[in-house]
Amino acid sequence: MDDFLPETIQLLSDILAIPAVSRDETLKADFMEHFLQERGIKTFRSDNNVWCFSHSWKESRPTLLLNAHIDTVKPVSGWTREPFAATVEGDRIYGLGSNDCGGGLVTLLQVFRYLQDVENLPWNLIYLASAEEEVSGKKGIESVLPQLPEIDAAIVGEPTAMQPAIAEKGLLVLDVTSRGRSGHAAREEGVNAIYEALPDILWFRDYKFPKVSSLLGPVKMTVTIVQAGSQHNVIPDECRFTVDVRSNECYSNIEILDIIRQHVRSEVVPRSTRLNSSHISEAHPLVQRVVAMGGQPYGSPTLSDQALMPFPSLKLGPGDSARSHTADEYIKVSEIRHALHFYADLLNH
Repeated sequence: MDDFLPETIQLLSDILAIPAVSRDETLKADFMEHFLQERGIKTFRSDNNVWCFSHSWKESRPTLLLNAHIDTVKPVSGWTREPFAATVEGDRIYGLGSNDCGGGLVTLLQVFRYLQDVENLPWNLIYLASAEEEVSGKKGIESVLPQLPEIDAAIVGEPTAMQPAIAEKGLLVLDVTSRGRSGHAAREEGVNAIYEALPDILWFRDYKFPKVSSLLGPVKMTVTIVQAGSQHNVIPDECRFTVDVRSNECYSNIEILDIIRQHVRSEVVPRSTRLNSSHISEAHPLVQRVVAMGGQPYGSPTLSDQALMPFPSLKLGPGDSARSHTADEYIKVSEIRHALHFYADLLNH
């Protein structure tokens, strides 16, 4: 795989130079499509998602999805280098999306190319460069999966230092409204919606869900935004607050929502219930193979497109999650090299 390293670094550099903030990934999708086609690989495309199938496809063997996303968050203000460029300094390649998840995107692609003609490969391979991951958008992987053959498992190339993240927290964002009755603040009249909301806000702070994951810990609920009132002398008749809920694999988001509604008086409206926690068994052959190669399974607190996959999946990719969404984000050349070898050994076994 070392023969692929120079081209992989160049591919990453080219990709980093193309801005692709979520929902504006057309140019990067065009680039990915052309890169594959120029190398004789038939591509498929839906919106800004691009995918392809291994040449040695056999209906008798299971199918493995290799997935990474092409979109990025917006650059934060603290960048000291050009975010939309690859700046190489020693072992580091700086650039927006280099770590999250350009490294996984290019290494999975190159390993796909390396293995796509292998006749005795244990998997059929699908490579998918997907869009809108950072915003869990409707035109991302969720729109592509119905167009693909049945998938038995997936590797998601998010930065995990090439350690297997076999569980991932889900996300449930709630808009909660407590209602009162307006009146003049100088008189004993009205019902203050802020005071009506306080018991529910405290419940979100203090409640402990009984099922605790050995990998992900407890369900975590955090009130993050509170909005109420129009002016100082008017009793507010409405208090709105937002709750960020990070679910574990012990509960579906629907189950969590039902429990919340049983305990609070306020109106609770979820923005979406589709981003559930994900989990793959440690006994799964893919996980067992990673463990045999020295991997240490763990649970990831960050959300990815795994939440939208109705089949077993694990996160496994070069880089460090702590670098994601930060100023001067980078990935290491040595991490790219290691990922190329690790993926190739993992899949060709």
